[in-house]
Amino acid sequence: MPADDTTGTEPRRSPGGRFPAAVPPFAPPPLALSGGATGALTGPARALGLPGLALRGRAPGAAVRRAPAVRGRSAGSDARPPRPPRGNKVRRMYERARRAWDRPLTAYYLIFGAGLLLTVLGLVMVYSASMIKALELSLPGSYFFRKQFLAAVIGSGLMLLASRMPGKLHRALSYPLLVGAVFLMVLVQVPGIGHSVNGNQNWIYLGGPFQLQPSEFGKLALILWGADLLARKQDKRLLTQWKHLLVPLVPVAFMLLGLIMLGGDMGTAIILTAILFGLLWLAGAPTRLFGGVLAVALTLGFILIKTSPNRMSRLACIGATDPGPQDQCWQAVHGIYALASGGWFGSGLGASVEKWGQLPEPHTDFIFAITGEELGLAGTLSVLALFAALGYAGIRVAGRTEDPFVRYAAGGVTTWITAQAVVNVGAVLGLLPIAGVPLPLFSYGGSALLPTMFAVGLLIAFAREDPAARAALAMRRPGVRWKTMRRRVKKRPSGER
Repeated sequence: MPADDTTGTEPRRSPGGRFPAAVPPFAPPPLALSGGATGALTGPARALGLPGLALRGRAPGAAVRRAPAVRGRSAGSDARPPRPPRGNKVRRMYERARRAWDRPLTAYYLIFGAGLLLTVLGLVMVYSASMIKALELSLPGSYFFRKQFLAAVIGSGLMLLASRMPGKLHRALSYPLLVGAVFLMVLVQVPGIGHSVNGNQNWIYLGGPFQLQPSEFGKLALILWGADLLARKQDKRLLTQWKHLLVPLVPVAFMLLGLIMLGGDMGTAIILTAILFGLLWLAGAPTRLFGGVLAVALTLGFILIKTSPNRMSRLACIGATDPGPQDQCWQAVHGIYALASGGWFGSGLGASVEKWGQLPEPHTDFIFAITGEELGLAGTLSVLALFAALGYAGIRVAGRTEDPFVRYAAGGVTTWITAQAVVNVGAVLGLLPIAGVPLPLFSYGGSALLPTMFAVGLLIAFAREDPAARAALAMRRPGVRWKTMRRRVKKRPSGER
């Protein structure tokens, strides 16, 4: 048996006259393998009688030679500490994303970014989809693009103006805008002033190549006027009575619907009806009242569709895979052909085949089909994701505000944009009848683009009015941020780095 040299043996003094630091018997962290079972030791390690081990540190005045590191682990070495479970990392990432999603300026950035991206991508697709149509009409290839670009520039100014206007000015503009929209919609029905396009008389010529569709401004007018009306009645606690909830909101909306239907524009009437029901839902209409108004609207819609052979043929083209007799489903079927030929990533920008005379209205109602053909499933899903982000941000603004006008106006704008996008995309996919409504911020048409961009500016203004967002924007100003940082950072000594 080897002698135990830890008892009865006095450890040697170091050259400095001090004893080496005491090492506990079970302290593996400060020890390292020397590379051999019987390696030579120097200094305090030899005094402790631990074969094959060397201290990591160095005692005062003692020279300790480090052993070479061993690649790999020996049989007697300790196992590595267990890795943290993968679920913790995923949870940390989720918490980080949730905190970023809940920041005060999230809705502001989503509305601004989604609106800007949809407008820019729409300009690109309008140029690609309308080039052949312009050449067919003996016009320059960039004819429709230049008109849309001009409308986008004017709309950007309107969006900036709406985003900087205070809420009181928005409410003050509601009545003049409603009166002006009704006046223009009446002028549409006057012979010699109104103009018919594709069987719908809802246009007014402004001179030259410019024309105006007043019904598009009627949507914005109904939202602002209805939001101001409901907000004032809520302040007086009158919305609990059904007569104050319906009158005069529903009669005015039905008046606008009647003027629109006189021109034969069923698609715009559907969107206006969706806006009306969105306002009633936000106002807290009872289920019976809501269901009654919905039943009346569905009955009138059924009568209008049943009495029109053109609308009945459109209804019969839902899910069609063949043009049918007399090619009545030609547009719906070729829209499906365009989406199917796009594949995952499309045939390339400008390489569409259906826009060469096969698909009617490739740059207006069916621009989503051309997008699917040229940019593929990735492009169409990107467009849908942008609309989803815009809709979510609008709902978030409407749900977090305490101002009733902001809640009704933001909810109405969100209903307008999302409902119109659903109707347009559903028609292209063959899931809904072709209603003839453009894709918001994306399709060609200045009359549709201008009020929509103004409505996006409203959402931006409402997102900025949130108290937390206002404080966050104030902190981003250079002067405020510099003063705040000067208060937080302490002055360091001159010699400290």
